[in-house]
Amino acid sequence: MVVQPRLLEKLAGHVCKACGEQRAIFVVTSPEIWSRWGHTFLSSFADRKIDILPLFIPPGERYKQLKTVEHLAEKMIVAGAKRDALLMAFGGGVIGDMTGFLAAIYMRGIRYVQVPTTYLSQIDSSLGGKTGVNLRVGKNLLGSFHPPVAVFSDPAVLSTLPPAELRSGAVESVKAAVLGDADYFDWLEHNLDSLLAGETETLTRAIETSVRIKAEIVSLDERESGERMLLNLGHTVGHAIEAATRYRGLLHGEAVAWGMIASLHLAVARSALTLEQATRIEELTFRLGPFPRFRATSKVLLERTAGDKKHLQSARRFVLPVAIGKAIVVEDVSQQELLAAIQSMLRTMKERGV
Repeated sequence: MVVQPRLLEKLAGHVCKACGEQRAIFVVTSPEIWSRWGHTFLSSFADRKIDILPLFIPPGERYKQLKTVEHLAEKMIVAGAKRDALLMAFGGGVIGDMTGFLAAIYMRGIRYVQVPTTYLSQIDSSLGGKTGVNLRVGKNLLGSFHPPVAVFSDPAVLSTLPPAELRSGAVESVKAAVLGDADYFDWLEHNLDSLLAGETETLTRAIETSVRIKAEIVSLDERESGERMLLNLGHTVGHAIEAATRYRGLLHGEAVAWGMIASLHLAVARSALTLEQATRIEELTFRLGPFPRFRATSKVLLERTAGDKKHLQSARRFVLPVAIGKAIVVEDVSQQELLAAIQSMLRTMKERGV
């Protein structure tokens, strides 16, 4: 992975170094991203004989479906893409996940490159090789492990990111710090305002540190059979919230933030985490808010967590923080415990949501 301000202006050189000279590159992106950054993207390839073929899809989680991937594949077939084709994901996490899944299944697997354009995708979803699409009953239930050839992140493109998107993405930085680096957590407490103001130096350091923490965890468990489960802190309830609200009204990071609050309640109830440390994590998380309220009962959310792909049939898995900088995966969370944590989270939402 390369993290470098103004990298987009030199993207062609990085891509050709990583992938070799290309005749054509199929770029999956959205009309909005292309209108903002397409000229800079194309300018970097101006001196090279490479056809850039953009494939446009609408932005938003609700388009992360098999039919969208099918549409993209048909476009590639019509354009003559063979097994030596190179795909590029130029956008946020939804685009990255679908492009990776398309690359995994197109003619049984082709290469792809990630060029993430949101804070969340730069620190999380573009890394680790997890790809997929959603079903009505849950998120990312169809997918594959298919790592990109390379990931190129330019913090400068975040300058046009809406504040809510940056705040939502920064939830994953808090999560990373809680999982694996107490010093990084301290740094975030002191530098969060600078990060949210979009200062390039602060963003670059935060991206590099968050990426390092995720890479260390993924390297221990590439197929998510053990250690990698830790990255799902806040995601079991977060994904349940997204499914219950039909992926409308909340950004992904906002749903994960509420999921992290539920995890804190459960950890404290189990005496796995001190109230003092839970309060620190909660306060840093809410500095990224306030987060939107949503309509869903505790019963519905509990049912949605049962359908999450992270659960074994015989056990309910859950990620619990046990200290700032350390978390564990437990497999014995009862329905009653999880229901109580969700109910506590919903009470917090009424008090602190908007």
